[in-house]
Amino acid sequence: MNTLIIIPSRLSASRLPGKPLLKIRGLSIISHVFKKAEKANIGEVVVAAEDQDIIDDVKKNGGNAILTSKNHKTGTDRIYEAYSLLNKKNIDFIINVQGDEPDIDIEDICLLNKKMNTNNSQIGTLAAKIEDPAIYNNQNIVKVLTERSFEEKSFPLAETFVRKIENGTNIFHHIGIYCYNVETLKKFVSLKQSKNEIKNRLEQLRALDNNININVAFARSSPIGIDTKEEYLALKKIMEYK
Repeated sequence: MNTLIIIPSRLSASRLPGKPLLKIRGLSIISHVFKKAEKANIGEVVVAAEDQDIIDDVKKNGGNAILTSKNHKTGTDRIYEAYSLLNKKNIDFIINVQGDEPDIDIEDICLLNKKMNTNNSQIGTLAAKIEDPAIYNNQNIVKVLTERSFEEKSFPLAETFVRKIENGTNIFHHIGIYCYNVETLKKFVSLKQSKNEIKNRLEQLRALDNNININVAFARSSPIGIDTKEEYLALKKIMEYK
């Protein structure tokens, strides 16, 4: 089975414009993510960006990048355009790695790829244990509810994804990395955005609303996403002391 990793990226983030090119240890966030994904050693890694500045930065740092449209509503639509432009043959799975999580665990990327290769799944994603109870009510951190516990099943189905929820069973911190069966990805991008997806600002709900299953693997750790200046400075401090 052949896997292609695509990292969607754009400069026009609403809460932290220019985020992909912010520096940590002298390297841009997007190039940190690229190099992490490359170290997973499971397939070619390509950054899909709508801005030439991102393309130039990635290539300057030894990466591969492709320019995509500015009109995409979601990162998944962007990775499908990149896949189409690349015209790669014999690709079975495409992994969408978030471009703003430079401390993502390489082993977790490998775990998701392995689970997809050994299970007949349409879409796979990751989740981690919720360590801080405040996360349940933090709308900026997405939660996933699984149909079974990880003790019962190692790659359970996702029941739904939410932004805010009371504490309960089989609720986990969702990590926004996805692995798509290529045929499922083609189907996904052909579907209209669902009302549920638009209301909650969660593109994965488009899949569930159209009876596309999402399986969930248990991650070793929760990467720190960067959405605000404060989060950037906090992660920068952590990574500079590693």
